[in-house]
Amino acid sequence: MRGVLVREWTDFDKLAVAEIPDPEPGPGQVRLRMQAAGMSFATSLVVAGKYQRKPPRPFVPGTEGAGIVDRVGPGVTRVAPGDRVAAILDWGAFGDQALAQEVSVFPIPDSLEFHRAICFTNSYMTAYAALAWPHLLGLQAGQVLLVHGAAGGVGIAATEIGKALGATVIATAGSAAKLDVARAHGADHAVNYRDAPFRDAVLEATGGRGADAVFDPVGGAVFEQSLRCMAPEGRIMPVGFAGGTIQQIPANILLVKNLTVCGLNMGYYYGWSPQDMRHQYADRVRAAMEQLFAWFEAGRLDPRVSHAFALDDFRDAMAVVLGRRSLGRVALVMDQEARRLGVRPGCPLEPGRAG
Repeated sequence: MRGVLVREWTDFDKLAVAEIPDPEPGPGQVRLRMQAAGMSFATSLVVAGKYQRKPPRPFVPGTEGAGIVDRVGPGVTRVAPGDRVAAILDWGAFGDQALAQEVSVFPIPDSLEFHRAICFTNSYMTAYAALAWPHLLGLQAGQVLLVHGAAGGVGIAATEIGKALGATVIATAGSAAKLDVARAHGADHAVNYRDAPFRDAVLEATGGRGADAVFDPVGGAVFEQSLRCMAPEGRIMPVGFAGGTIQQIPANILLVKNLTVCGLNMGYYYGWSPQDMRHQYADRVRAAMEQLFAWFEAGRLDPRVSHAFALDDFRDAMAVVLGRRSLGRVALVMDQEARRLGVRPGCPLEPGRAG
């Protein structure tokens, strides 16, 4: 098989595609013939050895993918060869074949294309857990949800899931094109945070009350300003720090307004934490994924992949991510999915080109 190979910690653009022995599934494992893999900023940190998880080298990076079950190991009962699935992987998605634990493999609807299926295992699952699980934001119908970074993969997911849960969604982004994307995915109000403080727009849209829940993948000053446009007893979740600054949380504002800050590391539920908890939480994760696929089939979710690249163009794919040029997710596509989309080395699927 062919795959991007990490032999030593290095910059992403110094990696290369190499010939690698085909992996063989062990007990409880599934081998996938990969069709698509998600590209993310976190992957650039993993290959540089700067992420909290450090796979044993050499390894093929990539933790989210979709493909066709090719072979199963002893004890596997939930999927069989030929099944179309999305998967959460420890690593290995950036190759022709990859191994996944059966517990982290999810059959996908026939109507869901592989390159869009990669949105579910990370972006949509993170947004669903953040918004729907009662010990986190616990969003209720009729409440107001503020979503930052609303044109990114996880922001789009949060906007759509917020609407599916019956909330009014206020979305922020930094350009007119990104605001158009947020509106296209269901935002009731779209605010350009570069034009004026979004705090004023949120308070105006809510009659001065503020947002009940805040989903924040940006962090820094955006988080701090969010605290000042939240309703009493509201909840706010830092999902990431795309803005480059990790905020210090002013406890006095939490105290005055009875606010709650929630934390979510989806890796805890995926087996990526020091303690492998994926089996303990398997039923919760599977139920969430089934709900997301049901909403997709009902037309309530519309996962967006703005760019798709061939495996050999993996560096170009990461450049789009690091340059924050995507409006949605960036995918690598292989095999049948690459042929279906017309993607080949040097010929990616980009905005404005029909796939």
